[in-house]
Amino acid sequence: MPSKRSALDPLAMIEALYDRQSRTCAFGAKDRRAAVTWQKRTRAAVAKLVGFLDQEVVPPAPKVVQTVDRGSYIRRKVIIRTTPWSIMPMYLLTPKGHSTPRPCVLALAGHGYGVKDIVGLWEDGSERRGADGYHQDFGCALAQRGFVVLAPEISCFGERQADYSNLGPSPRPPSTCYSVAHMASMLGHSALGLRLWDAMRAVDYLDTCAEVDLGRLGVMGISGGGMHAFFSMALDTRIAAGVISGYFCQWQSSLLAIHHCPCMFVPGLMKLGELSDLAGLLAPRPVLVEAGTHDEIFPLPGVKEAVRQAGRAWEVLGAPGALQTDYFEGRHRISGAKAYDFLTGQLG
Repeated sequence: MPSKRSALDPLAMIEALYDRQSRTCAFGAKDRRAAVTWQKRTRAAVAKLVGFLDQEVVPPAPKVVQTVDRGSYIRRKVIIRTTPWSIMPMYLLTPKGHSTPRPCVLALAGHGYGVKDIVGLWEDGSERRGADGYHQDFGCALAQRGFVVLAPEISCFGERQADYSNLGPSPRPPSTCYSVAHMASMLGHSALGLRLWDAMRAVDYLDTCAEVDLGRLGVMGISGGGMHAFFSMALDTRIAAGVISGYFCQWQSSLLAIHHCPCMFVPGLMKLGELSDLAGLLAPRPVLVEAGTHDEIFPLPGVKEAVRQAGRAWEVLGAPGALQTDYFEGRHRISGAKAYDFLTGQLG
């Protein structure tokens, strides 16, 4: 990434060092055995880097606080405990008319007003029946197709936002993402680490649900939720298939070139590798990458390059057709044109 900046600009030095940075976990395996060895080493390195994944595992102690009949499925709001100090609200969408355990999808929202935006709720909590916004109510769409859907409220979003105006005078109080990401970095950790812990505890909860076949577990997310889905699948091998929307893009073309929320950054991550390197942790499991032709924060050329380079891992692991794409005409949003059929085909 040759720098064209003024020598007075501090980014000039950072950009000049970008290509010189050695990637300790760059994917270069030539055969299956080497790839599996690389995955084991790299999975441990990522887990250590993101932080927060060594907390005490506590019983989820689920509490159902709301039940709503949505016609073809039941939506329940469930609260679980994720650490001795933390709880997490979630929505569990269960299709009607099925007596056997069902495939399940962990549905992860991106920035906005939180998980309500993917399960058919407006900001004020009132019901809506038609898809809206960039999330396109994809949690509802999955439930209508017969999946059990678990949609957790991600750390820093929705109900898990906090008022940090007490941190000092400012025209705009710092956002929850901003404060959590920076405070976590002072511990050598990241906001992503908190979210990955959330997802792992959510999957633990699913393992207690009689209506769920955990052997057929998928994940789907967009934007910040796409990042969450990407790394959840990378570290949690219980996830069998994934749809990554509005995120699967070389960081050189996205996070390092366009303004993003601080929660999207992990200190030291580029020392391990580019996105296309770490994508090897998802292989050989089936993955669909969704990307809009006019996505302004994860540009399509960077997505195509990430897919091209990441494809090496699927080839080495004997599943060259398992990394698929949906390049649709549109902006930063869920497409769904291929995603729902893809998950149906992969999870049954």
